[in-house]
Amino acid sequence: MSLKRQLLVASLLMLLIPWAGLKFVLELDTALREQAIRQLDSRAGQLAELAGDRLLGEPAIPGDTPVIYVAPLTQPFTADGYGSEWPGYDDTVASQPWQDTRIENGLQLQWQAASDGQYLYLLIRLSGRQSRFFSPAASGQPHDYLKLWLQAPATAVDQQTARQAWLIRPSAPGELYGQTDTKEPRPDYRLKGAWQEHGRGWQLELQLPQPPDNSRLGFAAYRYEGATLATSLEPLPILVGRRPALERRLLQQLDPGQQARIVEPAGWVIAEAQKRGSDASPEFDSLSPVQVLEQVSLNVLRYLIQLYQPEPGVLPDRARQLDTSSLPEQGLFRHPDDSRWLLVTKPVFGDRSLVLEQSLDQLLTLSGSTLGSVIARSTLIIVALTLVLLGYASWLSWRIARLQRLVSNTVDEDGRITGTLPASTNRDELGQLQAHFAQMVERLHGYNRYLESFSRRLSHELKTPVAIVRSSLENLAHAESEDDRQQYLERASVATERLRQILHGMSEAARLEQSFDQADKEPFDLAEVAAQATAAYQALDSRHEIRYTGPDHGCPLTGSPEHLVQLLDKLVDNARDFTPEQGLIEVSLDQQPEHVELSVFNQGSALPETGSADIFGAFVSHRDGNGEGHLGQGLLIVRLIAEYHGGRVEAANEAHGGIDGVRFRVIIPVKPR
Repeated sequence: MSLKRQLLVASLLMLLIPWAGLKFVLELDTALREQAIRQLDSRAGQLAELAGDRLLGEPAIPGDTPVIYVAPLTQPFTADGYGSEWPGYDDTVASQPWQDTRIENGLQLQWQAASDGQYLYLLIRLSGRQSRFFSPAASGQPHDYLKLWLQAPATAVDQQTARQAWLIRPSAPGELYGQTDTKEPRPDYRLKGAWQEHGRGWQLELQLPQPPDNSRLGFAAYRYEGATLATSLEPLPILVGRRPALERRLLQQLDPGQQARIVEPAGWVIAEAQKRGSDASPEFDSLSPVQVLEQVSLNVLRYLIQLYQPEPGVLPDRARQLDTSSLPEQGLFRHPDDSRWLLVTKPVFGDRSLVLEQSLDQLLTLSGSTLGSVIARSTLIIVALTLVLLGYASWLSWRIARLQRLVSNTVDEDGRITGTLPASTNRDELGQLQAHFAQMVERLHGYNRYLESFSRRLSHELKTPVAIVRSSLENLAHAESEDDRQQYLERASVATERLRQILHGMSEAARLEQSFDQADKEPFDLAEVAAQATAAYQALDSRHEIRYTGPDHGCPLTGSPEHLVQLLDKLVDNARDFTPEQGLIEVSLDQQPEHVELSVFNQGSALPETGSADIFGAFVSHRDGNGEGHLGQGLLIVRLIAEYHGGRVEAANEAHGGIDGVRFRVIIPVKPR
């Protein structure tokens, strides 16, 4: 997998942050709902006591009592007979607020009642037969009329006027007034309205003064030819409506996002109060991009929470009648507008019920707005980080591909190093990698040059002894005397020995490198090793002055003493070849805090001013004359042993005590690298 894809996967793993946030929100939603149910139950108990005190002494309305429900009016009203201002006037669905009763012969009587607190309004409609109007000049002809009864509650002081009756006899479509239902009817201008034709029937709007609470009202439609369309009910239907004083009192006790309803045993809603939650949604044009994302996140959050919530029940919204017997004591419900509410029911005085609801949207707005903001901002951060990581991955991929091209361009098809890597200006790991590649290429380039010159050097070294052996054998075949033959054989033997030394020198470095793998480093005293080895060199060589300068002991080092003795052997052997007889060879040891310096000084010819760094390579020799077997392998072994101990070796011309010569230094750290 490429680096870019790896970073993409790593950035996608950061999506676990909003996932964890969603899990937290779901757990928070469950906890909030449980806490809200407990708080709602406590508040419902308080409101039930408050409503019970307000309704104390008022009898409840049993389920079998006929009722005319009076809806509250929220706008100015004119009784013109057309009915367009009534709620649900044109509705044909079953939820329309009409009350009706069916009569024989396909006739239907429907009605609505409403109040603005000062007047009671009635809308009565008869369908199924065209209306006939009353003619004062021919009062005996068939005509339609309406009879209306109003009975005050039993607590009325004047029982003689507790029940009143009126006649409504239209003589033409339009405005009309009620008449007292007496032997001699008189106009009652308190009762006024309008009669209008409506399809195959008629429609009547009436306005009368607001009756006292718990009054009863009944009406019946007649046709004066002796046929009764609807008779008066006994008892008269009771007027049931909303209690504004109770609603105002309930509203004062509600929290934002709550609504309460007081329901009679028959299901009629006599009080309804709702305190809307704070809708602080700003205009879209005024939102910044971050705020737009926050709103989107909050909406998505609300949708996801609804997916994981229990399936809610369905509850009619702002209905005039509510069947509380089918409602649980508490639960989750959904209104027709798809809003979700927590619901709690409590009993109220007179077998009434209190239904208290709390909007879940309000709870989510309070608890989730901040979290929605956090999720939105974290989503922005994740997207930004993903883009940054992808950009960074692309930049890294470009740098790696560039480094790959640079490395490839330094090697030709035959595997030869043809160029060098440019230095990197970056200080990070890739810059260091390019620097290491540059060093590696440089070393490989040097090694390549060494391999290219190796065959020439080896050919040069082998050419002379091979030529001697060949010429000696050819001359041996033509020799006439025994002395000549013996001379040719000796020359061939010497050349053969030189070939053996060449081959031995070629394999010695390889054997040394193999021995490093098997050698164990151990602590030893380098001063004792150097002093004893120098004494042995002097004992075996009387033609040179070989001496040691440095401490006799107390120079601890961890390494291979055998290999260091071999290193000294090579350095001293090399010094003997360049030191004249009775010349000085000095082995020195200098101890520093971080390293030890073992050096060999020899009196004699100086190193060339150029190319001295190559003397530690294979088949390199700066000897004068025809030395036998000097192939430059000795100093190569010195370098290998020094590197095995983590050190380095160097050589330089030096004047020591007034004597010109060359000093070879081996610098070994105290703690091997």
